[in-house]
Amino acid sequence: MSDFETIIGSEEWIRAGAYYVRTEGMVKDFAVPLSAEFDSDGSGMQYVVLLDNLLPVATARPVMLDAHTARIGRVCVIPHYRGRNVGRLLIEETERWLKSLGVDKVVIYSRDAVVPFYEKLGYTADWNDTHQGFFTEVYTEKNL
Repeated sequence: MSDFETIIGSEEWIRAGAYYVRTEGMVKDFAVPLSAEFDSDGSGMQYVVLLDNLLPVATARPVMLDAHTARIGRVCVIPHYRGRNVGRLLIEETERWLKSLGVDKVVIYSRDAVVPFYEKLGYTADWNDTHQGFFTEVYTEKNL
């Protein structure tokens, strides 16, 4: 995995990389409307983006819920990179960064189809806490 570079921030070029990944992975692959992929005011949001050389290939958007808890959302890997441990690297890098900020608990609302992926990374799913959007999403959590 040493070929991948992790960038984190809210700068426009980082957001552009995140939106590229979301467009490739969610709009094209799952027919999520493009309008749903943009935050109303995304300029202050932090994004984690993995680059393979210059190409953005994976992204996540961590949001602080309180001083010690964060939610990781908008997780996406472009289709060509799925099944190659890129998602694992993305979550691990995001968790590492959050831990450096003092976070000790992470929550993720996961698409129901990928809950087993998060369980392999140590997350516990609560199948009684779900909501329906474009997908059925299941609450998962992990103590760092």
